[in-house]
Amino acid sequence: MLKRSFERVRVMLRFKVLVSVVPLLAAAVMARLELTPGPRPCVAVGSGAMQIATSPGHADLHVGFTNDPALATVRVALADSADAADFAIVDDTGEAEGSGCATTLATRFVLVAESPQDGAPVIYLSEGGPAEYRIFVRSKRMTEREAAALIVGARGLPTRLADDSL
Repeated sequence: MLKRSFERVRVMLRFKVLVSVVPLLAAAVMARLELTPGPRPCVAVGSGAMQIATSPGHADLHVGFTNDPALATVRVALADSADAADFAIVDDTGEAEGSGCATTLATRFVLVAESPQDGAPVIYLSEGGPAEYRIFVRSKRMTEREAAALIVGARGLPTRLADDSL
């Protein structure tokens, strides 16, 4: 009888431990996951917006990057200051996190692809030199590559640049 009572207490103790651990594990998992994704990098374009896509199927435009200027269809240079840039991103002004672009039917999406589709813009991002666009980026939420992809997507491009040398 005593053995049966001891077994019952042991089972109840295991159950209490399980019940107390499960909510802690759930809280830990939820802390690592984003319930709602944060704002994706975007720029306002006319009455719509150009936004970085998260999946290839959702993208209106695919762009790629290259380290070889001869393979590029567009060149984007990093400017030293916002005044010297065609496009500047500075997000350290204390604005609220949710002040990004609203997604509407007019929003177009651009995807930075490892292997862009044929005819897709291929961007050469450089520290200076000749360029179609100059960008200045000082941001915690947007990289220089994302800013270059957005400006190229927002402006539209020729399919291939003339053979200009850097």
